[in-house]
Amino acid sequence: MTPPAATPRRRRPPGTLCLVSLGCAKNQVDSELMLGRLRQAGWVLTERPEDAQVIVVNTCSFIEDAAQESLETILELARYKKSGSCRRLVVTGCLPERYREKIVPELPEVDLFLGTGALDRIVEAVGDRTGAPKAILPDPDTLAVGSLNAERVLTSPHTAYLKIAEGCDRGCTFCIIPRLRGRQKSRPPEDILAEGRDLVDRGVKELNLVAQDTTHYGRDLDPPVPLAALLHHLAGACGGARREGLWIRVLYGHPESIDEAFIRAVAALPAVCPYFDLPIQHASDRVLRRMGRNYTRQGLRRLFRRIREIVPDACLRTTVITGFPGETEHDFQQVLDFAEEIRFDHLGAFVYSDAEDLPSHRLPNAVPRETAQERYDRLLSLQLDIAAEKNQRHIGRRMTVLIEEDLGNGMFSGRTALQAPEVDGVTYVQARPGVRLPLGGFVAAHIRDVMEYDLLAEAP
Repeated sequence: MTPPAATPRRRRPPGTLCLVSLGCAKNQVDSELMLGRLRQAGWVLTERPEDAQVIVVNTCSFIEDAAQESLETILELARYKKSGSCRRLVVTGCLPERYREKIVPELPEVDLFLGTGALDRIVEAVGDRTGAPKAILPDPDTLAVGSLNAERVLTSPHTAYLKIAEGCDRGCTFCIIPRLRGRQKSRPPEDILAEGRDLVDRGVKELNLVAQDTTHYGRDLDPPVPLAALLHHLAGACGGARREGLWIRVLYGHPESIDEAFIRAVAALPAVCPYFDLPIQHASDRVLRRMGRNYTRQGLRRLFRRIREIVPDACLRTTVITGFPGETEHDFQQVLDFAEEIRFDHLGAFVYSDAEDLPSHRLPNAVPRETAQERYDRLLSLQLDIAAEKNQRHIGRRMTVLIEEDLGNGMFSGRTALQAPEVDGVTYVQARPGVRLPLGGFVAAHIRDVMEYDLLAEAP
């Protein structure tokens, strides 16, 4: 007589885990990939660090302020090893990659450090590694872009960042990213298309393409694949025949690598937002040379003029650094004049952040922090006026809004195609009495007023 089959025992979850993600959108993708691997391994995910047995902090150290925020967050979360359920604290990402073995004795509260080249080993890292090394820090160039082909736990159900490359080949003197992320490694287009289709099938309405240098995408592939070609394939593969059905947005471009084919692809494809994110960093030729940026003020002027010729409704976003070593008042005035001339729709700014491991640290004539801050304030004051004036042109228009949040009392918040997530303003939409607008849906709203960087609208 055959004995009855044994009832399979349900596998006990390894534990409860909380991941705290800091920094940019590229870091967010890394965090979502790690969460996907951890969930597949059976970990129960929570957003409450006080309830977690394991806490993971995915850090940023692009500038000193970001590194300081990462350190403060680590120390704040470490207290749950005493007052909460935490038995293991793991630190990943750019902070351990930047400071490597030097950081280990400085943070005894941390059980393991995981560099950017080892994020695919997160499941191993959160497990019990008694007697194992406290740091896994391989060369970031050793992490294959194939590691991006994995399930993600999305932060937002309706908008997602789609990483198309990793690393950077630039030599900007103020930037440490090539050392933290390695040389540029573009993902094969078929991998990007597959992930794009999967995200859309999961309900995502907005794909934001990100990399350290998105407009340099594909030049390292054999054969090369232009970004313009990728956009055409992605719009087709994801069914983005109409902008109202899907938005594709390109973030983190570089003025030197943008070409006319890309501009024309944005103009031709309804699914692609007419949004150009091109950080210029400065507008003085002298400062640009010191920064290692291989373009000129006149070249930038020609580029933005050409974009507006081909895409008349183009939205221009840029970023500027104030207080770079050697920046004079005359240099900074050139930034103000250029911002006044081009009239960017969105402009972000950073006060120069110095560090001993940056090439720019060796440049003479450091600018006092208070001077750099004062210039930052003047630039953003100018941009506030420009943005308010430019937003006025939207009053009376009907614009498509992606609805993201129900604020109560019939008020909803969302964004137009000219507003990127997290970095730009938002659009507040008042619904008709008794009507609830669909979260994650597109609504044609009438713009009634502006509020500095934000728009105020009514749903029909």
